[in-house]
Amino acid sequence: MKVLVIGGGGREHAIVWKLAQSRHVDKIYCSPGNAGIADLAECIDVGTDNFDALVDFVKYEWIDLTIVGPEEPLSRGIVDAFEKQGMRILGPSKKAAQLESSKVFAKDFMKRYGIPTGEYSVFSSYVHAENHVRMKGTPIVIKAEGLAAGKGVFIATDMDEAINALKLIMRDRIFEDAGDRVVVEECLEGEEASFMAFCDGKTIKPMASSQDHKRVFDGDKGLNTGGMGAYSPAPVVTKELEGEIMEKVMWPTLRGLKAEGIKYKGILYAGLMIKNNVPYVLEFNCRLGDPETQPVLSRMDTDLVDVAFAITDEKLSEVDIQWRPDSSVCVVIASGGYPGKYEKGKIINGLESIRNEKDVFVFHAGTSFENDHVVTSGGRVLGVTGLGADVGTARDKVYHAIEKICFEGMHYRKDIAERALKRK
Repeated sequence: MKVLVIGGGGREHAIVWKLAQSRHVDKIYCSPGNAGIADLAECIDVGTDNFDALVDFVKYEWIDLTIVGPEEPLSRGIVDAFEKQGMRILGPSKKAAQLESSKVFAKDFMKRYGIPTGEYSVFSSYVHAENHVRMKGTPIVIKAEGLAAGKGVFIATDMDEAINALKLIMRDRIFEDAGDRVVVEECLEGEEASFMAFCDGKTIKPMASSQDHKRVFDGDKGLNTGGMGAYSPAPVVTKELEGEIMEKVMWPTLRGLKAEGIKYKGILYAGLMIKNNVPYVLEFNCRLGDPETQPVLSRMDTDLVDVAFAITDEKLSEVDIQWRPDSSVCVVIASGGYPGKYEKGKIINGLESIRNEKDVFVFHAGTSFENDHVVTSGGRVLGVTGLGADVGTARDKVYHAIEKICFEGMHYRKDIAERALKRK
């Protein structure tokens, strides 16, 4: 069997790594891939937005399955384009992907179907948005409506931060068209969790729970990022709470979409705030999270291909998905300056020294080859991921491995999974 993975980040490297373990898979392609993915797959130089070229490639190479990693091609309708040609692809349709591509659609949808979320207002006028923020006060959350690579959410703790966020989105247009409208919502307090599930339009099967670390600096300080680390399982998501999430969030979402004529097939991800043991939805994503995918797939015992086929064939109910009892931790190493401006082309040293370490995996995110060296090519560069009998053991393995890696300006948080350790 031949499989194509769309994307070139840490999430996609983890997907490729998992596919390489499948008994079904003979050949993996990745578009565009990265320096780490190139060890396991053939990287092809086709843009993720060039649907015609990707369709032609799949036809020419007789690809059996395509898995989409990032949100952008999903929001633009890559699944619709492939399915129109009768090709098997894992991911939701363009209409279904609105849950992620439009925060306004998502918030209005949750309101219609009684899915717990924070109070909110939507603005296309900067003046009206500013007046509303000044009236509501802080802390307050300000979000660009569209896709912004995980950087479009501002949690303002004082009025200056709030007004500056509005200016950046609506006047400076740092997210371009994604900032045509803003969602201003109440700042919910509690503990965050990432709840990802497989869905075939009729059946939902939750994945192992996880928790992301969005802020760039230790202690959850600084700007939001695409994610600076994650761990699995998340102790806050007990079996009882998992049942609550399924009953109050996941099933109502599936039923609500069906009521609007939308069949959801793929990955359904709810970013949650757990407040007084009640789950509130902060956002929906329509694909695997990054970096949550790295620790979650590290714990997955079931063949990913079996799950992908069950979803596309609408037979997910027939698959028993198994998870390793171990814990897993991923720490992201980023370029200096991320999530702001950063330099590329820095030579990465030390990767070979940890290649054979037991239960430690280095998933590449922003890397490429230059003059026979692996160099940095993005804001988030590597996701060092470890497995252990518990979170503390996995975490120790990861930070020990990171000590062997270096490149100019590298930055990583030193407190990933600390909250899980404190809960013990």
